[in-house]
Amino acid sequence: MTCSTSEPIRLRAATRGSPLALWQTDHIARLLAGVTADSQNARTVSVEPVIVSTMGDRKTEQPIHKMGGKGVFVKEVQAAVLDGRADIAVHSAKDLPSRTVPGLALAAVPERGDPRDALVGCRLKELPMGAIVATGSLRRRAQLAGLRPDIVFTELRGNIASRLEKAADHHAIFVAAAALERLGVKPEVLDIIKPEVILPQAGQGAIAVECRQDDQATRALLRAIEDVPTRRAVDAERAFLAELGGDCHQPAGAYATMPTEHVSTDEHLMEKLELTGLLASLDGGVVLRETREGADPVSLGRAVARYLLDDAGGAELLVGRAND
Repeated sequence: MTCSTSEPIRLRAATRGSPLALWQTDHIARLLAGVTADSQNARTVSVEPVIVSTMGDRKTEQPIHKMGGKGVFVKEVQAAVLDGRADIAVHSAKDLPSRTVPGLALAAVPERGDPRDALVGCRLKELPMGAIVATGSLRRRAQLAGLRPDIVFTELRGNIASRLEKAADHHAIFVAAAALERLGVKPEVLDIIKPEVILPQAGQGAIAVECRQDDQATRALLRAIEDVPTRRAVDAERAFLAELGGDCHQPAGAYATMPTEHVSTDEHLMEKLELTGLLASLDGGVVLRETREGADPVSLGRAVARYLLDDAGGAELLVGRAND
């Protein structure tokens, strides 16, 4: 972070170069523009994007799960912060591995956008027998296959514009609802899927901002744009994935919300979270779900994961996957 007493504080933000990634970085810049870093001198904060190419961006023909799954869109962006080329990294929270890289801190998670999945080209209830649906997500495939074993899946990669161009070649394609909303895209046929039908990925719809762990000044700035309810939900979802075994390549999803009830402690009023976690077989023949409530996000995420692994038979799914 560089600054002087007469100039705004300037933060360099590492980001991918896709239109959606740049929208997210611009959004963080707008939020930080409203932060006064020094009340006495009324110093403001400005953000300069540092565009980084990631392995996921370069290898557009290869399925994400075959490249290592989570991390293929973030490692190079994180490296730019660690080596000093940037001060912060802006990510889609769903792309982050469940464990923070040593040397970095997950410093802010602003208010979440729409966490739901969406079908473009055909509504779910109108998909014909043997419909061809494109998606690069094992999670989406498994859940839709569990509902409709007749569906035929094809791979789908690329940014939102390139994905939408391919919609005409399929009965439907999957995208994140938040991506369409943020880019102002309104497909002619759009079906937003409820989480009760297809559970979102952990962190979907949320933006995550990282900085160096020892950069206390930047962490203080980012704290001002944190949305506590969103952060608690994302922490619970990430804890669920971490307890499953890091970032397993089995279809898995997690979504936390805040119910209306609260639980009181001796020190303060703690808001409960309701977390639903999902673990499935690749073909959707087995889809395990569990919903629980709790006040501590990390403990809640771990508890839901342990139930699915130990009591619902999920551990057998992971063993079978490891032996593939």
